Amino acid sequence: MRFWDSSALVALVLDEPVSHDMRRLVQEDAGVVVWMLSSVEVLSALARLDRSADGLADQVGSVRRDALDRVRRCHQVTLADAVRQRAERLVSVHALSAADALQLAAALVVSRERPETLEFVTLDKVLARAARLEGFPVVGV
Repeated sequence: MRFWDSSALVALVLDEPVSHDMRRLVQEDAGVVVWMLSSVEVLSALARLDRSADGLADQVGSVRRDALDRVRRCHQVTLADAVRQRAERLVSVHALSAADALQLAAALVVSRERPETLEFVTLDKVLARAARLEGFPVVGV
């Protein structure tokens, strides 16, 4: 089982340089775990890309559906109060955005405060650094 941050999820539905590695990793993973609001972050990333890239408009609908389908098939961390409490600490300790702090906090909740027991998959260097400092083995960066 691995915790997947939204940056790694985006690479599953788009063709990026690391997409092949991420797709191989997800095939090996029997239990993909995500934060319950990861779908919003993934859709936001796709919308930003759509606004900035020519020729993507034809593919956006199917990419959005694929992204939502992938996230819905994952185990989702839904303990909002527990995640919020941990995220409040994380934003004080690490240089994280609120969204990234919530991702990392969700991983802490699902690992039951034993980060060494859960791999953290991310393509975000800042989030990867914070995850390592919290004790997670990081995959992807």
